[in-house]
Amino acid sequence: MMKKIIYFLHLLLLMALLALMGCDSSKKETLTYFGGKIINPKSKYVVLFSLDKVIDTLYLDTENKFLGKLKNANEGLYYFFHGDENQYIYLEPKDSLMLRLNTWDFDESLVFAGEGAERNNILIDCFLEDEKERKAFYDFNRLEPKTFKKKVAYLEKQKLGTYNDYLESHPNETEGFKEILKVALMYPLYEQIEKYPIIYAKHSDSEHFPKLDKSFFNYRNHVNINKDSLMYYPPYFGYVRTYLYNETYALGHPSVKSKYSSKFTSDLLTIIDKNITSELSKNVLLKQTVISHFYNKSSCEINEEAFDKFFEFSTNKKDKNQIQQIINDSKAVKKNNILPDFNVIDFANIEIPISKIIKGKNALLFFWNEEYYTENYIASRINYLSKAYPTVSFIQIKMDGVKTKGIENSDLKNQYYINGKSEANTFLTSKMPRCILVNKDRKVTNGYASFSSFNINPYLKALSEN
Repeated sequence: MMKKIIYFLHLLLLMALLALMGCDSSKKETLTYFGGKIINPKSKYVVLFSLDKVIDTLYLDTENKFLGKLKNANEGLYYFFHGDENQYIYLEPKDSLMLRLNTWDFDESLVFAGEGAERNNILIDCFLEDEKERKAFYDFNRLEPKTFKKKVAYLEKQKLGTYNDYLESHPNETEGFKEILKVALMYPLYEQIEKYPIIYAKHSDSEHFPKLDKSFFNYRNHVNINKDSLMYYPPYFGYVRTYLYNETYALGHPSVKSKYSSKFTSDLLTIIDKNITSELSKNVLLKQTVISHFYNKSSCEINEEAFDKFFEFSTNKKDKNQIQQIINDSKAVKKNNILPDFNVIDFANIEIPISKIIKGKNALLFFWNEEYYTENYIASRINYLSKAYPTVSFIQIKMDGVKTKGIENSDLKNQYYINGKSEANTFLTSKMPRCILVNKDRKVTNGYASFSSFNINPYLKALSEN
């Protein structure tokens, strides 16, 4: 508490300055400020997003502070990235929102000050409370339906009390924030209710859902699953996604721990098409589902039925083009074929054929770019896999076309990049990350594996024993 008070005092002068800057009535534009201080920063900047679009990149000064100014900002949800982590904030025009966080304890240390702080502090409280409740539900999901429902009813009463108490002490809150607060409080709980039948069936060694009273899902009557503005907000998206999966499992699919069958993926796409009426949200969910399931399998096998349904249901031409590129890329490097040769460039700016680098080695080639993976995550994952499979060489190849510095905390001699002239671009047209596994004879054992999926492990184990 003392650290928070000291921080607020440090911000007092800045708050006064920002207030003065906003007092010029001759200016028609509305200014919104977002800034703060990062303790133990993981990078030199903070990136601010609205939905999936970058609004601004805010660089830290010598004291690890940053400040951004938004002109005529819309009220609503935004989120910021720093290092490997992100968090959501709610901004209104004329806000002067300042934060303080320590990356060693990112969410738990995050505190806000200034205009708009109380809204954002309660949203963080909701987030942290949800993290605690998720652990409690590990035990709740083993309970019989009636007992489970009692636990949920108690939590629901508490959350509604929190909501009403906040609004009573903040009577001037906008309708937009009231909706966000209710989502932040209630939707994680609704998500857990949707998960219950699936997880309970696993614990009871049954492939079928437990018998549930008709009132079990009563809350669905006042839940809107077609709000485009909320589709990127984790409490909302988590609920909608789990609801759709629940509806798919209810068709009779057995519950599985790590893989979805081709039929399950196909049925899930149909459920999305039937239940999501918003075109934007539907396209987002269709793309996310078909890509995540393909990557999760990590087997390089194309589920033709699922991809056909995606092309039938999606109306987004850009998404369709990217999915078709993934299919084409997968077919360009096939299992049991010799890996086509191509040149990569090391960080001494020397161009080398990949055949020379992997000659006589069992290797995983990881093609990546910054849009999908952070360097910290890559270094951590590579170090973990290298220890688990010491006879496999893990070759990292960045798809950016320019010379950059290598990834820190990862062996530089296994890092390369490719430019626009490399033949590797013929099977990387989607620009999506991709792993290719090859044995000592340069024969492909898996042509399109996922770097982050647990299902890559059996392929790595088989390769390491080759």
